Amino acid sequence: MEFVVWNCSQLVTLAGPKRARAGPEMRELAIIRDGAMLVRGGRIGAIGTRFALERTLPNSISVVDAGGRIVLPGFVDAHTHPVFAGTRADEFEQRLAGATYAEIAARGGGIRSTVRRTRAAGEEELLHFGRRYREWFLRGGTTTIEAKSGYGLALASELKILKIIRQLGSEQKLRYVPTFLGAHEVPDEFRGRIDQYIDLVVNEMLPRVASERLAEYCDVFCEPNVFPADKARVILTAARHLGLGLRLHADQFTPDEGAHLAAELGAATADHLEATGPAGLQALSNAHVQPVLLPASVYNLGSTRYPAARRMIDLGLPVVLATDFNPGSSPTPSMPMVLSLACTQMKLSPAEALTAATINAAYSLRRGDEIGSLEPGKLADFVIHDCDDYRELPYFFGRDPARAVYIGGTSVM
Repeated sequence: MEFVVWNCSQLVTLAGPKRARAGPEMRELAIIRDGAMLVRGGRIGAIGTRFALERTLPNSISVVDAGGRIVLPGFVDAHTHPVFAGTRADEFEQRLAGATYAEIAARGGGIRSTVRRTRAAGEEELLHFGRRYREWFLRGGTTTIEAKSGYGLALASELKILKIIRQLGSEQKLRYVPTFLGAHEVPDEFRGRIDQYIDLVVNEMLPRVASERLAEYCDVFCEPNVFPADKARVILTAARHLGLGLRLHADQFTPDEGAHLAAELGAATADHLEATGPAGLQALSNAHVQPVLLPASVYNLGSTRYPAARRMIDLGLPVVLATDFNPGSSPTPSMPMVLSLACTQMKLSPAEALTAATINAAYSLRRGDEIGSLEPGKLADFVIHDCDDYRELPYFFGRDPARAVYIGGTSVM
């Protein structure tokens, strides 16, 4: 199938170096005004101005008219938890009344409450909600998500979640990159027996996940009160020996321990980093670990301690933005909302935020050569947004701007 997209007020290509962007490069979006894009066989065949491209095309070619709107690469959401049962709206209300996230977790709420509901749910129920949330991602213009397990915390339940992620991806309406997060929390039945739970993760869960090729990455929630660095190291080292890439929930509440571990192990990403100090940031920079920042989680928890994004950019770190979509701390799939928070609360420019949510995120998932920018040869994952200028995405916050979404050249919304 071949068609052309034109009448784009801005074709925001993000064409550039074949790597994640850092420093001033994050402001360079390679915008083509009155742009046009040829799509052939699910990939981008050519880009340019409408005037230049139109002269090379047959009169009979199919046309997608962007209607004077902007066209962008699909957002790449590099940190999500998209398969779970129930919500935690009751805990949201408790936090509004003054309870802290830690207090709720200590009395059996938080992650463990979602684990209990997810374990009890059947596959069809989880698939139903997974498809519902998939539509939410698409409405915001997201075409690829990194999808974590972590609400099973038992062999059968973790495998169930990862197989549902695989099923959702096979339906080809959203791209999924699966991550095993069996070390998201210590489940109820192992409270006070963390070493025994780690044995289960290392000796039973990880080998099955790897042998069935259910995940590309392994993640651990590295915090002193969850999985401290010495415990997280055991799990991540075992995962690496099985061929999995490494990601970490790092320094969400406590400084530097997670960042230093991510640097030591050469992880692909360190995610959260709200509490990371200068030493931790320097360690990430020295080890070339990409930071994945999750400002919607900070916002929803009522905190004001956002990651030091400007310092990261000054250090040359190729920053990534993601939603952290989950039922507890960040129940939003909206990348445009994350862009707004990144600009207003972490002082990124709109261009930097857009780079962090597209090409940098794609490279953090080892997919920068296929997605994240609009360049000839890449997959035709693109979105027509109901905006005249890309800066309107964070400016008009709180809405779903995607007018049309294409994945591999196929319209999915």
